[in-house]
Amino acid sequence: MTIGQNASPTKAILLAAATLVLPAHAWAGPADTFYERAFVVAADARCDLFEPHINAALTAATAQARGAALRSGAAEADLAAAAARARSRAGTVSCGDPQLATVRQRVDGAFAGWARTPRMTFPGVKLDWTANRVGSDRVSWRLRQASSVGASPVSFGYAGKGETAGLTAVVSFVGRSRPTAARIVLRDPARAPRAWLAGDGLAPASARASIWATDTAPADTALLAEGRRAGEAWRFPASTAAALETLDPRETFAVEFHFRDGSVATAKFEAGDFAAGRAFLAMGML
Repeated sequence: MTIGQNASPTKAILLAAATLVLPAHAWAGPADTFYERAFVVAADARCDLFEPHINAALTAATAQARGAALRSGAAEADLAAAAARARSRAGTVSCGDPQLATVRQRVDGAFAGWARTPRMTFPGVKLDWTANRVGSDRVSWRLRQASSVGASPVSFGYAGKGETAGLTAVVSFVGRSRPTAARIVLRDPARAPRAWLAGDGLAPASARASIWATDTAPADTALLAEGRRAGEAWRFPASTAAALETLDPRETFAVEFHFRDGSVATAKFEAGDFAAGRAFLAMGML
């Protein structure tokens, strides 16, 4: 990553401004784009360059660049080192440097459109996250990924009214009784520090963490998959988000539904750009 290793502080500012206003393919590879955006995020944290909504847009774009870099083959350790170099380089820049004013103007212009964007799709390898910032008093999906178990559709993400959305899984089972419990299973970084990308995508049972749903209720019809008339909504604790954000975007996690007879139905999801989608929602409702 040449820029992160060799650029002077002032040159780094100019290059960061360039990569923030150009499409990624027109400037550099995904790893370099991640470094430059991480540099500007660090400079903002130190010098308070941007309004909160622009900061949220920049954070979302940085998370998206990280995901793109990992999907392109960059190692997680290399990106962590690049982020550390970005913070170190930002720490050497004077907040009064005139080039930071250039960065501020360009970032404000580049991300003003994001701040006004009501909906966005964050593509993954196989599954996408779709985000919705349109204000409404009705229940709706704010961030959603669609999957299934057999013929039964399952959606997971943030759902609710206005800005009170919580992490929710909604399922409409075909020809089965109602589950008695639900949990999320995902890789536990304390047991398996590296991303698990082998086999069916799920980490082995010995390397998994579990997060159980805290409550359930009949799903609002607005959250059901097309053509479904009924289903259950399972709510998960807010801390689930932090656990999902530790995953590599290529990793799989699952929602398991447990039945009284001991059987388990498993719907798989892709971590993808979950962090970027959350940051996009953090810009607030429109």
